[in-house]
Amino acid sequence: MDDTNQAESSKISTSLELEQIEVNLFKSKTLYKPSKASRGVFGGQVISQAIVAATNCVNPVFGLHSLHCYFLLSASPAIPIIYFVERLREGRSYTTRSVKAVQNGKVIFQLMCSFHKPEPWQPTHQWSMPDVPPPEECELEEVIWRRRAAREDVPPKSRDLFLTFAQEREHRPIAVRRAAKASIDEHGTLTYMSWMLARTGQASNYETPYQKCILAYLSDLNFISIAAETLKLTRGSKGPDSHAMTSSLDHSIWYYDDDFCCEDGLLYVVVCPRAASGRAVVHGRLYSRAGKLVAVTCQEGVVRANRRDPMESKGKL
Repeated sequence: MDDTNQAESSKISTSLELEQIEVNLFKSKTLYKPSKASRGVFGGQVISQAIVAATNCVNPVFGLHSLHCYFLLSASPAIPIIYFVERLREGRSYTTRSVKAVQNGKVIFQLMCSFHKPEPWQPTHQWSMPDVPPPEECELEEVIWRRRAAREDVPPKSRDLFLTFAQEREHRPIAVRRAAKASIDEHGTLTYMSWMLARTGQASNYETPYQKCILAYLSDLNFISIAAETLKLTRGSKGPDSHAMTSSLDHSIWYYDDDFCCEDGLLYVVVCPRAASGRAVVHGRLYSRAGKLVAVTCQEGVVRANRRDPMESKGKL
């Protein structure tokens, strides 16, 4: 695969594009590895490509309503990923698909997803959307990272890292705008809120099934990393409270609305209810600009500080 495929495309359609090579069998066209510090291909891209494959194997009267997946091995951006769709169940109201992502003969990712015939006549309930400024009034993440890099007290290694983050965010097909500073509620819960917007200028032309694929892509941005921020782990530094590793283990999404556009913006509200033993779980809510709770997300990941097992330094008895 050419090196150009390893750079993130500014077009979300390019990031999600697949080649169908047989019934139930698809191949990635482009893959993106965020930075040298990343372990492999961006997880959100793998999730969304797997959904594209599954959606192509489902009657369009059914809409994606939930997915659960595991990241099993890191994926290389230099070799295409093969997606194999298994048709598990065909029901009157629900239909189920399984997707295995294979690279170098090994299963690197496993997705289970369910599709549902909408029932809009049923009663509804949702948590209200937080009161935040519209995305036009919120700063882009790349601006924030460049401002951090420009501070005089930032070590050179951290400055280089911050500039790398800024450059990556400038080329993403998803713009991230900080909706508010991290805040703590009366229960002590630290909450992070950002607007996520498809940058291409074409997302409004995509129908609901593809909007859900874009949502899956952006749902993995700034997600498990929130756990590291909640733990106050520092980047680009040394010591027991420095950030050593973050890696996604799984990812889940539940969709509850079909009327949204990722180009118009989705407010991502993320909290980390628990972190321990080198792992953490984060919960997210994605709201449309109109205030509808479009999707609920959850992810567990490896989140490690730069600390060693104290037993490793002790001699054998």
